[in-house]
Amino acid sequence: MSALSNDPRYAASLRSALTERLLDQGAIRTDQVAAAFEAVPRHLFVPNVSVEIAYTDDVVLMKRNEAGTAISSVSQPTVVAMMLEQADVQPGHRVLEIGSGGYNAALLSELVGADGSVTTIDIDADVTDRARELLIEAGYPGVRVVQTDGEFGWPESAPFDRILVTVTAGDIAPAWVDQLAADGRIVVPLRLRGQTRSLAFDRMDGYLRSRSSVLCGFVSMQGAGANYERIWPLHRDKVVLQIDEDQLIDPAPLEEVLKEPRVEAWSGVLLDRYEPFSHLDLWLASRFAGYCVMSVKRSAVKSGLVRPALRWGGSAVVDGATFGYLASRPSRGKNLVELGARAHGPTAAALADDIITHTRSWDQLLRKAPDPVFEAHPSWSDEVERAGTPSGAAAMGTAGGTGFEVVTRHTRFVISWG
Repeated sequence: MSALSNDPRYAASLRSALTERLLDQGAIRTDQVAAAFEAVPRHLFVPNVSVEIAYTDDVVLMKRNEAGTAISSVSQPTVVAMMLEQADVQPGHRVLEIGSGGYNAALLSELVGADGSVTTIDIDADVTDRARELLIEAGYPGVRVVQTDGEFGWPESAPFDRILVTVTAGDIAPAWVDQLAADGRIVVPLRLRGQTRSLAFDRMDGYLRSRSSVLCGFVSMQGAGANYERIWPLHRDKVVLQIDEDQLIDPAPLEEVLKEPRVEAWSGVLLDRYEPFSHLDLWLASRFAGYCVMSVKRSAVKSGLVRPALRWGGSAVVDGATFGYLASRPSRGKNLVELGARAHGPTAAALADDIITHTRSWDQLLRKAPDPVFEAHPSWSDEVERAGTPSGAAAMGTAGGTGFEVVTRHTRFVISWG
């Protein structure tokens, strides 16, 4: 710990430097959010690390469960800033934060001002006790801190102009919509098909509609709203599949699939090595009912067992006893790679060709398109209309052939590209 750690002027200089970096990166876009970052002493909310680390642009882990899984953290400042910009919190707003820690609640308190209110809730009593203590120490005693299950919100202080969820959710809880003001907004890190995006949903007439989306990552929601992925090992812990709770995928026939001959196909679609292609992942998820996410260890790639598009894995498809995934290989151009597919199993060639076909269609139709729009419709309102439709079934053909549906416990999500 440096000799300057207890000097408030030193902490303020680090805070200003962090704010400037976030402004330069575009994570902070408004004067209001910049002022909040300048005002809130982040280091007080992460007392177990040095003041220098407190003002780096990184997540700070606060608690793990007995299995070693992270269950509480102070989020990366970039992500915090982007979500606050998505929320567009104004003076006088009533705000509910689901997933406490203290720091984000303090920022929200700065944004709502003296005429607004902030309620922050968490299922973990250790988290709320710590948040309450730190908020008082940092000068924000007016923030209401409540230990309760986030799935049910906090009706005592509703309605809320803004609801910010700071844990990864797999659904939109009905209570959140019930407690949202008529012109309110929910910002939530939503995981659909293994991909987590911070979505800003505006309340419409009977449903929610996204106005922005940002890729992100958070610890998972606990309690009644927990929505856990199924983890299926294809090759011990070196190659595993992540399958959403609502998906009707049976990976059991794939136990020996990676031992079968590999089929490769290449698309001719070139990408810069640093060009993100998360929208391609979402597009492939819309085309294949058996879409899932593959995670790999480095040793599996080095040995040649698998060669996915990304070092850690990426998009994959289960089709009965056949398995395929998105791949890449170096191209002649500097920093360019070509997208392709690799597959194993009885219909490997056909599956690889299908992945290539949809990769090319993404390149032609959607690569330069605006972000897709997410609509969240309460699923119980369509019970009669959708009777007999399997949960999680893809509904192709909407939005001119570029849309699909995901049905979760409470919500029918409609994702479409214009």
